[in-house]
Amino acid sequence: MSLVQRVEHPLIDHHLCRIRDAATPPSEFRAAVNRLSMILGVSATVDLATRPRKITTPICETTGYELSVHVGIVPILRAGLGMVDPILELLPDASVWHLGLYRNEETAEPVGYYDKLPHENAPNIAMVVDPMLATGGSIDLVIRRLQRWGVDEIRVLSLIASQPGIDRVRRDFPDVKLFVAAIDPELNERSFIVPGLGDAGDRIFDTPQNG
Repeated sequence: MSLVQRVEHPLIDHHLCRIRDAATPPSEFRAAVNRLSMILGVSATVDLATRPRKITTPICETTGYELSVHVGIVPILRAGLGMVDPILELLPDASVWHLGLYRNEETAEPVGYYDKLPHENAPNIAMVVDPMLATGGSIDLVIRRLQRWGVDEIRVLSLIASQPGIDRVRRDFPDVKLFVAAIDPELNERSFIVPGLGDAGDRIFDTPQNG
């Protein structure tokens, strides 16, 4: 499996069109983010390890398979919250840990403001969810924090990623897997993804956008 996977599917194209469109209302935007996140989640879990388990169906005994890894979902607050529920639908036993970052509008650099990771019980696999991977600064901070926590493997799920952001993550963390629905070519002078979709958090939560 490639460490950078752009998931291709006609439904991804369809829902990407909805979230990119500035005329899409918040309720439809949230629904499209949910659907895109679930498609990405299926791709990001295709190689999770399983173990056999003896079970009895209404007909006979047989062998089934269940996950043998502890998975944690790590949304980057606040926009990442919009991707949590569909991933939990796929992984109902996963833990959810929150890390809060906000963007300094003058420097475009991330600033951490919330961290409640416990001192132990790090998951085998952490799935970091954030709709936008722009400069890669937020993802950089989160990956380093999860590595200090002791997470064995980190996977990043983003709806839209910039090529410069991907290049940064690949340079700094060559073992981290990225799953994205779209790769946009560049960032503008304010470090927003072009063509992008604007501010994902503002559009998910219907708050005034910063332009």
